[in-house]
Amino acid sequence: MRSAAAPLAAAIPAVSLPPGMVTVGAFARTHGLARSTLLYYDAIGLLRPAERSASGYRRYGPKEERRLALICAYRRAGLSLDSIRRVLDGASEGLAAVLEERLAELDDDIERLRDQQRLITGLLERPDLLRRERVLDKQTWVDLLAASGMSAKDMERWHGEFERTAPEKHQRFLELLGLPAAEIAAIRHGHRIRQPRH
Repeated sequence: MRSAAAPLAAAIPAVSLPPGMVTVGAFARTHGLARSTLLYYDAIGLLRPAERSASGYRRYGPKEERRLALICAYRRAGLSLDSIRRVLDGASEGLAAVLEERLAELDDDIERLRDQQRLITGLLERPDLLRRERVLDKQTWVDLLAASGMSAKDMERWHGEFERTAPEKHQRFLELLGLPAAEIAAIRHGHRIRQPRH
């Protein structure tokens, strides 16, 4: 006996894809996204399909795969879609500036949340309930920079420039990553002694 779904399946034309190409639905599932999310990214110009078939089907390839992986990583870091587009399209301020801006926003948010935590635990008279949750750690930060194409040497140069131009903010940034005091001191000292002499 034929399944009731068989006539319906037969009525849907098979989509023939070139090698390495996937449909929008399959592409979305690969990254745990809704199909509508990719349609929206297409509409705002954040992620265009590689091509469209004669029937209008969107097709995505390896280049779009790499771009979407970065989009997902930056979204997990809390960047807005507009900020992500600026980074991926090569905006003059660059990735580091956009991520530093996001870190400053997180710092403000964390301070507001800590104020609320202190108020609530004070009202409960339970200071033991106060906990500090780490929003961004060292490995997440390194993974984000590596996913954006920065090498270990690029990251070293970035830390050196940060220490040279804003040493106090560099200290706060390293603390935000949850690094122990000894590691922070070693990082900062290492970049201070490597700075060029004028």
